[in-house]
Amino acid sequence: MTRFALDGLVALVTGGAGMIGQAVARRLAQGGARLALSDRDEPASVGNDSRSYAADLADPAEIRAVVDRTLADFGRIDCLITAAGVTSTGSFESIALEEWDRVHAINLRGVFLVNQAVIAPMRAQGAGRIVNIGSVLAKNGGNPRPWIDASEQERAGNAAYGAAKAGVHAMTLYLAKELAAHGITVNAVAPGPIASAMTTSFPEALIRQIPVGRMGKGDEVAAAVAWLCTPEAAFVTGEIMDVNGGLWMD
Repeated sequence: MTRFALDGLVALVTGGAGMIGQAVARRLAQGGARLALSDRDEPASVGNDSRSYAADLADPAEIRAVVDRTLADFGRIDCLITAAGVTSTGSFESIALEEWDRVHAINLRGVFLVNQAVIAPMRAQGAGRIVNIGSVLAKNGGNPRPWIDASEQERAGNAAYGAAKAGVHAMTLYLAKELAAHGITVNAVAPGPIASAMTTSFPEALIRQIPVGRMGKGDEVAAAVAWLCTPEAAFVTGEIMDVNGGLWMD
């Protein structure tokens, strides 16, 4: 495993209890980063220098509190990784307004709020890395092929999820331009289907559509995130990096 040099950097990872969040935390810790992990339930600690905070990432006051506690405990925030997210399945027509709002509260509004909250401290220190977790579903109109098999739609991510992640992609691009002059890069990693508890019902027929022939691994997403946090990635900003096994190419 390649070790990315992140020695001494402070990284705040939202969704730190999730599969991708934990994979990112392990990879950053392996590179020497100090970690602040946040999720609805307090995440397990990772590495020798990490703190965990329980917070509702749809609540502006709790997001602000997590950022403030990270600054109080570590004195700075060098990297923000927004891995918090919920999934949603089913057809467009079946999405209730309450479900739409639930997905957007975490997957888009929460990402907006925590991105906004770290701008001032990163700008004050003259450097920073923001890596948002997007999705292939923000690009490809969804993985299911209902014209072939209508049941695929019931077991795969829907328009509520895809629209929220598309918002994350757009926000990333806007913020990358706004913050470039302050030494802050803003990128997104857009995974394809990743093997996890959230994707156990993913149709086998759709896995066969992935050119590399399998679902991805959390560690493969984490490697892309970790590289974007390194000094070597200083000239990369406004990038939506695909990690999807060739499922979508652009």
